[in-house]
Amino acid sequence: MLAVTSGKGGVGKTFVSANLAAALARRGLRVLVLDADLGLANLDVVLNLYARTTLHDVLTGKAKLEQAIVPAPGGFSVLMGGSGMAEYARLTPDMREKFTQVLNSLTPRYDVVLLDTGAGISDAVLFAISLASEVVLVATPEPTSLTDAYATIKVLVNQQRRPRIHMIVNQASRPGDGRAITMQLQQVVGRFVVQEGAEGAIGSAPGAEAGRLIHLGDIPSDPAVRQAVMRRQLLMQTMPGAPAALAMVQVASKLQDTALRSGSGD
Repeated sequence: MLAVTSGKGGVGKTFVSANLAAALARRGLRVLVLDADLGLANLDVVLNLYARTTLHDVLTGKAKLEQAIVPAPGGFSVLMGGSGMAEYARLTPDMREKFTQVLNSLTPRYDVVLLDTGAGISDAVLFAISLASEVVLVATPEPTSLTDAYATIKVLVNQQRRPRIHMIVNQASRPGDGRAITMQLQQVVGRFVVQEGAEGAIGSAPGAEAGRLIHLGDIPSDPAVRQAVMRRQLLMQTMPGAPAALAMVQVASKLQDTALRSGSGD
């Protein structure tokens, strides 16, 4: 199970989640995207889908899980969240338990479950991330995005003892920008992030260093992305030859070779 998250909104996190799901599905994997941005869900907008039944209905017992899972363009499945629901800003213990049960029932059915989380480090976002075996952090080269990305990394390392965090740099203007940004962030993390208790981190071997950043790839600035977003279409479907779509294919390949190789994508 992979959590796709970001330090701030507006960096293309949901766009990445949806098109990454399509790229992984093209590789023959059974993929489901769950809109875990509880209360501010927008995956339906990106995919131009209207779901009669949502995760909210499942959590409140109004519908069964099977009724809420719908096919999406691109060959994967989706489970939409609920939008405009203030009660999800701070999850109650009961909602946390029900949400965990939903995820536990989903993972055996798919090769990859992508959690499209909210942005930032709210309790709801951190709880959703805590349920995932791997984290993919989406950022852009903008200074505010990088500042918030660092804040997110710091929390994930200190609170969740994450041994590694995968990074995707969206809207990269030049080849190599994302790798350089990842290296710079890694230097700051290694120098300033307290790693007390890093041993025994989730998925790490004894003595493993926490907070290792893995550069998955860059998504270049591409006019085709804006066109696809405005048309509410998947870039991977409508313009598979666009530079951003080709980059997404490379990201999916590296993701499968790293985070999913050891079976951590379940």
